[in-house]
Amino acid sequence: MTRHIRHAGLFCALLLVALLLNAARVQVVQAPLYDGHPANRRPEIARYEQPRGNILVGDRPITGSQDTREHLRYERTYADGPMYAPVTGFASQLYGTTLLEHTEDGILSGSHPMLAPFPLWNDFTRARNAGGNVVTTLDPAAQRAAYQGLAGRKGAVAALEPSTGRILALVSAPSYDPQPLSGNGAAAARAWQRLNADRDRPMLNRAVRQTYPPGSTFKIVTLAAALDAGLVPDLDKPTDSPDAYRLPRTRTRLSNYAKGCADASVREAFVFSCNTVFAQLGVQVGVPGMTAAARSFGFNDRALRIPFAVARSTFDTSLDQAQLALSSIGQYNTRATPLQMAMVAAAVANGGQVRDPYLVERTTRPGGSTLATAGSRPIRQAMTPATAARLRGLMLGVVRGGTGRNAAIRGAKVGGKTGTAQHGIGNSGTPYAWFVSWAQGGRDLQPRVAVAVVVEDADANRGDISGGGDAAPIARAVMEAVLKSRDRLPGS
Repeated sequence: MTRHIRHAGLFCALLLVALLLNAARVQVVQAPLYDGHPANRRPEIARYEQPRGNILVGDRPITGSQDTREHLRYERTYADGPMYAPVTGFASQLYGTTLLEHTEDGILSGSHPMLAPFPLWNDFTRARNAGGNVVTTLDPAAQRAAYQGLAGRKGAVAALEPSTGRILALVSAPSYDPQPLSGNGAAAARAWQRLNADRDRPMLNRAVRQTYPPGSTFKIVTLAAALDAGLVPDLDKPTDSPDAYRLPRTRTRLSNYAKGCADASVREAFVFSCNTVFAQLGVQVGVPGMTAAARSFGFNDRALRIPFAVARSTFDTSLDQAQLALSSIGQYNTRATPLQMAMVAAAVANGGQVRDPYLVERTTRPGGSTLATAGSRPIRQAMTPATAARLRGLMLGVVRGGTGRNAAIRGAKVGGKTGTAQHGIGNSGTPYAWFVSWAQGGRDLQPRVAVAVVVEDADANRGDISGGGDAAPIARAVMEAVLKSRDRLPGS
């Protein structure tokens, strides 16, 4: 009798083990299959059953969560939504996530493994950890200055700290409020349809996802290549540059908008933006030299992330000499994002070194302890320190007595370069106004901010739009905000 009871007990124990193994198989091994099943709403319900972590600018959250008391309980909210939309993106229960809300979703939603103290236990219980926070590199004063500067215009601003690559401002205009997209009802669907039907494309992040012909701002790259190649031993020596310049092996003549460009010195050509001098310089550098120089600044880089993807800025590598001449003044197929041109200005400001830009300073647990920090960024040498020093001097001249006088800041050193980029069939489109610059406070040992501004206002008078007139005042406001916020300007 005792033997039969023992066998029955052993059988029951085996059944219990089998039951536990099957439960583990369902809950752990097959969990991804059930989680991904279209009929399973539990992951979606679990995702929104607790508040989402926040994105911070400085010490201030620019996002939040509101309790709807519905099945998908918490919806995303945004403070100053349109101003920060090019950074945050949106987190929608209907349309998913974009930009920082997407790349940092694991931290913000609480699903990142680093937020789980007991990961295996969470696999069994299906528990979700509270969301962590994402602290950005943005300077709130610079962001607001850029946003206000572009009010009523179409364009973008990118600002960097040259020595680190920290992104201080990232603005695109027109913008949109991401909060109406947060829910899952008819209002969110209507907001989505309205935004996608808008011809001004407010959800396009022009600062990092749109490329433009950089126009004369690209002459910084061309001159850096020429100086490093030893083609310009004397910045003040007259050049053999006719006005107009016939493009090699063509009958097409390239002219200048500025006067007095015939045989102008490189210094004069840079300050007053003479196309002919720089087109000729680009041809002298050659396709390999210009391609290498552009690449060293960040052009043709498909891998740039900040952490979300950035559109590739391009310099064509298959050019004849006429095309090279046009490409060297920022025309033909040369295209750049505003972030890329901020990197060009930052390279000049930082002794020729380019640091990859980044937007996330650190991520934290809900209680505030640090999960991860950005760390140091890779460095590329875009030009020699001597070349960078000469370019800084030239950019100072543009602001002190050239086309960039509207960017001058009292008590600070400011260097800049204007650009007016033609586009459209037969250059019939309204030109894009560019300004790239850097600024150094009176007590600074090195420049503290580099900025790129592009204005693409389709309603502007073609004759009135210019980098110095339209874009430089916006850049000045952003640079001044950074210098003042760090107590760099005397008397500020």
